[in-house]
Amino acid sequence: MREPLSLVVTTLNNAATLEQCLASAAWADEILLLDSGSTDATLEIARRHGAQIHSEPFKGYAAQKQSAIDKAAHRWVLLLDADEALAAGARDAIEQALQAPAVAGFRLPRRELVFWAFNHRGVRLNTHLRLFDRSRVRMNQVPVHAAPETREPVATLAGAEFLHYGEPDIHTKVAKINAYSTGLVGHKRTRGTRLLGLRLVLYPWWFFLRQYLGKRWFLDGWAGFINAVSAAYYVFLKYAKVYEAQRRRDGAAD
Repeated sequence: MREPLSLVVTTLNNAATLEQCLASAAWADEILLLDSGSTDATLEIARRHGAQIHSEPFKGYAAQKQSAIDKAAHRWVLLLDADEALAAGARDAIEQALQAPAVAGFRLPRRELVFWAFNHRGVRLNTHLRLFDRSRVRMNQVPVHAAPETREPVATLAGAEFLHYGEPDIHTKVAKINAYSTGLVGHKRTRGTRLLGLRLVLYPWWFFLRQYLGKRWFLDGWAGFINAVSAAYYVFLKYAKVYEAQRRRDGAAD
């Protein structure tokens, strides 16, 4: 007998991808959806899947997700974004892991839609803590990239891949890069950023090589190359905007 499981999803106008998200985990004991004002077919899709629907104004990525997690009926939670879905075979791995879990949670590998195709099978996937005991895990407070965190032991569940449909074209990728890099400026300035000039000059090149060669994005062909260049530009833009904010502050202080 496995632990009962709540699928938790936050939404805002996600009708384009929500169907595949909810269908991929329809076997969960509860589907809980926290919406922040959708005007498309998001809520209709959620009702069709028997979701418990809550509505709250958007409070920021971390606070919104934590509010949704807190509403779950069960201790064990599967947290997915509305543009994510479990891959084939993930259910068996998750149900097996929940038979007698000895850790606070499980990191799941995420396979990305890289513009026009999903990652090659040989790409080294990032893993994310998405299956966890909500009494032992909390959302961190990092803007934009908010994620569940715990100091207790977690394990990686290699057989439970999930798919991310969030960047279906280069236009969407570039728009996210611009929005996310702006959203991180305050956080990075609060924490302090040492050797900013060196980071601007050297870090993007290192990041490109780490992703393209180290993570084997070259296996994704031209999509992988474009993605690696875009990721390096994101890294550059984050620090460029921090530098800009510092110059504006210094100018205001003169």
